[in-house]
Amino acid sequence: MFKEYDVIVVGAGHAGCEAAAAAANLGSSVLLITMNMETIAQMSCNPAMGGVAKGQIVREIDAMGGYSGIIADKTTLQFRMLNLSKGPAMWSPRSQNDRKRFAEEWRLTLESIPNIDFWQEMVSGLLVENQQVIGVKTSLGVEIKSKAVVLTNGTFLNGLIHIGEKRFGGGRTGEKAATGITEQLMQLGFEAGRMKTGTPPRIDGRSLDYSKMQEQWGDEKRGRFSYTNVPLPENQKCCWITYTNEKVHETLKEGFEKSPMFTGRIKGLGPRYCPSIEDKINRFAERERHQIFVEPEGWNTCEIYVNGFSTSLPEDVQYKALIQIPGFEKAKMFRPGYAIEYDFFPPTQLDLTLETKNIKNLFFAGQINGTTGYEEAASQGFIAGINAHNKVFNKNELILKRSESYIGVLIDDLVTKGTEEPYRMFTSRAEHRLLLRQDNADIRLSKIAYDLGLINAERLEIVNQKIQDSEDIVAYTKKQSITAEDSNEMLTTLGTAPLTQNVKLFNLLSRPQVQIEHLRKVNEAFDTTLNQYDEETIAQAEIKIKYDSYFEKENEIVAKMQKMEDRAINPDFDYNTLGSLSKEAREKLLRIKPRTLGQASRISGVSPSDISVLMIHMAK
Repeated sequence: MFKEYDVIVVGAGHAGCEAAAAAANLGSSVLLITMNMETIAQMSCNPAMGGVAKGQIVREIDAMGGYSGIIADKTTLQFRMLNLSKGPAMWSPRSQNDRKRFAEEWRLTLESIPNIDFWQEMVSGLLVENQQVIGVKTSLGVEIKSKAVVLTNGTFLNGLIHIGEKRFGGGRTGEKAATGITEQLMQLGFEAGRMKTGTPPRIDGRSLDYSKMQEQWGDEKRGRFSYTNVPLPENQKCCWITYTNEKVHETLKEGFEKSPMFTGRIKGLGPRYCPSIEDKINRFAERERHQIFVEPEGWNTCEIYVNGFSTSLPEDVQYKALIQIPGFEKAKMFRPGYAIEYDFFPPTQLDLTLETKNIKNLFFAGQINGTTGYEEAASQGFIAGINAHNKVFNKNELILKRSESYIGVLIDDLVTKGTEEPYRMFTSRAEHRLLLRQDNADIRLSKIAYDLGLINAERLEIVNQKIQDSEDIVAYTKKQSITAEDSNEMLTTLGTAPLTQNVKLFNLLSRPQVQIEHLRKVNEAFDTTLNQYDEETIAQAEIKIKYDSYFEKENEIVAKMQKMEDRAINPDFDYNTLGSLSKEAREKLLRIKPRTLGQASRISGVSPSDISVLMIHMAK
């Protein structure tokens, strides 16, 4: 019935979709197995993509030929660039999306890729021979052979849903949990743990009084995730902001004695950076209110996502508290919020390719690795799909560096440090975040994608032209001067010192108050020159000018760090032979098996003196 596939992907969430697409586009025959064909790429929680650091990840996936950015753009309800008041390293794109259309676009995209086949059923186990995966076994007892398997099981592994004192098995509301895989992997020597995440109640938007809330519109000058210029929806939808109050908090506290989180029924660790509403009012008791984002779920539905009100309290307590929020007085609930516990596997059991150390040709991606968020999952799936294909066809593995992508930071953090709570990406996790901006993801990663075969020469040429054009603009500003007569009125208005003599445009643009748009208005020659370039190229040039000295220093640091990253360590090296290493360092190094000296230096418990011992040994 089934042929032998190159790659089987288990699970069709964000990680599974990107994994299947990447492997298939590289030439692998792929079988994507999901428990429900109707929920491919389901946005289980918030119908939104991007955000702080997460938006950078989506742009990186797009720059390398993935689909998350394209599909987010096609299904956008509202787009905003966050943190524009801060430096460009912090600028983060975010979109509110149409939940149903997002899933539909992903399915249509996957069905358009000839190398992908589909199968709807639960995978109950793996086929393993000689410590190498050779396929999967389904709940019907069907055995399907493959050369590699990518597990992207999301929250389904022994998933347990909690609402107050009620609990029942499930991977999502209305969908059953997946069983069998955890138990088999533990028998094969894997360590497993439990984590928890949650979701807020969904509300009938027709029952809300929006006049009591603050409107929140998208950017008038709308941006996008994808570098492919996919057509965007013509209009945007409004979101709203409201707040909890002391009455809401007191009502919620009445249900604490029935809270699965506070009574200990939930054993898994929840995400620190996306706490439930009961956790917020417990941890931040001094706060009189918390922000609630009222977000539409689609163009053609009245369903509302209550962002900021994630909860697992009893449904009657949820409702009593909700109707005391301004604008929610007559709210009708579609379904209550809930918490879900699920199995994960500490990611220190993986190599940097996301292949497991215990079983060859088996890859993990997404929440199975202890992460939270669509974007983190999608990026892991994308890398796992590429490396599964490359392993099958004996090609070089893909490992992105920390200095070249947030994806590289994410995977290195997981594999090297592990995680004891659901891992979420932040700009602060990237030591070179000034170089890893959302505006230059294509410049950083397109050549890698081209060499892999994931983008074509035409797309790479567009990137190369952007680089050349932005350099030409910078060169022009270094050559051309502006007079005090032309600029001083503008400079005074901007609150910066007037000129006493002519200066180069470059020097004037180095001032934080002065933008390219200001100079275009007072210098006709500059305006005429810039008319031949697109807005993204001009923005790229302006960032180069303003942060030129910072980039230079950052690149020097990267070059120094790269010396350690280039010092390869044999993964089979026996650290027990180095008596000068601390006991903790030996244990951690033997377990994680770092690829490089740089990776070894980031392992928790490995001290600078331990690294010195390694360096001396390697020098010998």
